Amino acid sequence: MKTQQWSASKYTRHAHFVSAMATEVLSLLDPQQGEEVLDLGCGEGELGTYIQGQGCTVVGIDASSSMVAAAKARGLTALQVDGHNMAFENQFDAVFSNAALHWLLQPESVIAGVRRALKTKGRFVAEMGGAGNIAALLSAMMDVFKANPDFGGFQNPWYFPSVEEYQSLLEKAGFHVESIELASRPTPLTSGLDKWLEIFADSIVSHLSDDQKRCFFNAVKIKVKPALYSEQEGWVADYVRLRFKAIKL
Repeated sequence: MKTQQWSASKYTRHAHFVSAMATEVLSLLDPQQGEEVLDLGCGEGELGTYIQGQGCTVVGIDASSSMVAAAKARGLTALQVDGHNMAFENQFDAVFSNAALHWLLQPESVIAGVRRALKTKGRFVAEMGGAGNIAALLSAMMDVFKANPDFGGFQNPWYFPSVEEYQSLLEKAGFHVESIELASRPTPLTSGLDKWLEIFADSIVSHLSDDQKRCFFNAVKIKVKPALYSEQEGWVADYVRLRFKAIKL
């Protein structure tokens, strides 16, 4: 599978809804002054900077060099690290993650790394795409690939687990799951569906020619428009979020 490429500036302009809609998971984290917090998949650092502003010491990690540079520019300590291969040991009071875990396709490795990084009784608080997330979009993308054999095979870059599946993974890894829920969260795409596809489907289409990409984007838009577009609200993506808090035993 092609690696997803991120542009921090493009993300900030066209995907600000990701951090703007993180109120509930930040409330679940409830950062306390003096705590050490790891922001897993910190992106351009907006949420890590907020947590730091609550009196915490924050380390942000992200696989994207563009995102890490943007987070550092905000004054955040940020490292380029693959979330599957974290080397922290008993360092953090909390590991926080927003809209990143669904990009990491080996959840057992991620959860094991989080557990190692946490102090005893430390908490893992996160929100990610859950079962049913972007179902209409994903179905349309798969259908367009099937209809265009010259595109090659469709490779899904996301992992959207159910409550039962992710709770089981957490418990097997040595966590007590304090809360976990799946919530429908229709999400307005203020920059339109084209920009969403350009940013979030990069790894899906990166091997296509410019003409093939245009064909893909147009065909996906046509397929999902009846479900995701209205004159009153514009484009609204069919997001479903999995949100949880788990304690290291």
